[in-house]
Amino acid sequence: MKDLQLQERMYRRVRIVLVLGVSAAIPVSGLAQTVEHLDAAEKLHLHAKRAFGPSAIVRSAARAGLQQRSNSPEEWGQGATAYGKRFGSAVAQSSIRNALAFGLDSTLHQDPRYFRLGGAGLWRRSVHAVRGTMLTRTDSGGETVSTWRIGSAYGTAFLANQWQPDRINTVRLGIQHGSITLAFDLISSLGSEFWPDIKKTVFRRK
Repeated sequence: MKDLQLQERMYRRVRIVLVLGVSAAIPVSGLAQTVEHLDAAEKLHLHAKRAFGPSAIVRSAARAGLQQRSNSPEEWGQGATAYGKRFGSAVAQSSIRNALAFGLDSTLHQDPRYFRLGGAGLWRRSVHAVRGTMLTRTDSGGETVSTWRIGSAYGTAFLANQWQPDRINTVRLGIQHGSITLAFDLISSLGSEFWPDIKKTVFRRK
């Protein structure tokens, strides 16, 4: 019985990952980029858009809807109040993630944008997307480990666990949720890399 419950929870998480992953694959911003570094005010504006822009709110609503449907966490129950709690939790996580990211990238002089490779083969561009997720440009034009991304992903996971039910507030699940966030970031990088080509080919739009 316990194995079946664990299996069902795994299926729920996979469904949430797939749906949110598709949503994350269409980038919110960053397709038209320049090589000039962003100052602190520009980074703050970028993270505010990622946290509270229309696409961010839609993703939070979708995430809350999926959790409502799968009754996750089950302690929050069902109904409008439960959905409001899940939606508020999703918005709060997005806000914390971007606040931490801004604090890190502005302090460490890292660039929070993804820079497309374009004009290369599928494999090279996919590798570039992976590299662009785990590494980041610096304001001086160099490259370093994406501390802003990794730190904000795991930091948000552990902070968000504080208002989750006790069974979810564990170190193991905190690490797991942080890793899932980074997986979404990779999907978003792949979207930023390939979405302009898909839009141009499928929708005939520049």
